[in-house]
Amino acid sequence: MANVAYIRVSTIDQNTARQLDGLQFDRTFEDKVSGSTTNRAGLNELQEYVREGDVIHVHDISRMARNVGDLIKLIRDFNLAGVSVHFHKENLIFTGEDSPMNSLMLTLLGAVYQFEREMILERQREGIEKAKQEGKYKGRKKTLSHEDIKTSLDGGVSIRKTAEALKVSVSSVQRVKRSISAIE
Repeated sequence: MANVAYIRVSTIDQNTARQLDGLQFDRTFEDKVSGSTTNRAGLNELQEYVREGDVIHVHDISRMARNVGDLIKLIRDFNLAGVSVHFHKENLIFTGEDSPMNSLMLTLLGAVYQFEREMILERQREGIEKAKQEGKYKGRKKTLSHEDIKTSLDGGVSIRKTAEALKVSVSSVQRVKRSISAIE
């Protein structure tokens, strides 16, 4: 039986130190991405690592998922594999033989965290819209022109090498290439 920790923050700039502070684990899995999706490297590694009898320790429910459907599915999948999940802040443990009260608490708290995330996004959209109306927000500044990418690609340089040379993502180069192809 292994005691493993799952720690998540939403951005690279955030600190994970306060989560499960002072506790010892056999292994810790960490993500620094949004909890709006379950496609996270640390979570995927955790899912592959845990075995029957293991216990996953999580600071609070919102660290596991910000969508109640994803949350319930994750807990169910872990429990079906014989893995328990312990949420420390809420003091809830899910073993697969949980009471109706635990199920209610999981669903209720999961819904609250999902609502909280949706409200944050709504306020963000409202703020951006207001800033646009006032001329204060024009979006992120482009780091380089389409012409730089076009010149590189026209010179026979691959998409991947162009991205590396210009220090942009491959998807950015692909997006520019598609827009250039649509114009021509």
